[in-house]
Amino acid sequence: IFIPEQFYSNFIRFRVFKLVSELMANVTGQMSLSRLTKANYENWSIQMKALLGSQDAWEVVEEGFGEPTTTTGYTTAQTKALKEARSKDNAALYIMFIAVDESRFEKIVGATTSKEAWDTLKKVFKGADRVKQVRLQTLRGELESMKMKESESVSDYIARVQVVANQLIHNGETLT
Repeated sequence: IFIPEQFYSNFIRFRVFKLVSELMANVTGQMSLSRLTKANYENWSIQMKALLGSQDAWEVVEEGFGEPTTTTGYTTAQTKALKEARSKDNAALYIMFIAVDESRFEKIVGATTSKEAWDTLKKVFKGADRVKQVRLQTLRGELESMKMKESESVSDYIARVQVVANQLIHNGETLT
């Protein structure tokens, strides 16, 4: 059966849109989806990994999806697996597109795969090794100089310390 490319392309877009719509309705029906801003990358990335993992799409983000140059000789099962992987990649990319603010969207708008978009955001926020070292040094200094404020409860102080400690861990620091 011959299927015109335009029809197939529109069909895939519709399928992805439907899949993502169902996903978003199911997953975010009772919660709001965090939007990535310049200040919340660590928490956002953890939430996105969990969201994409719950939809069995994290693997394609982590490992990447490569469109084959030809599908000649593919079995029905291989073709089905390819379509599923493509659909998961498109859904994950769409979720990332809607889960970032305008400024971050501009950084990933040219991405053609979810891995490309993820890696771009990770590079922007995690930075090069030197930037990471400076960030760790800053966080260490912040942690060491933390003092409980007079008007602060013990639980609020512990929460502030935990935030900095988590940021250190997410940036590769081992705390003992």
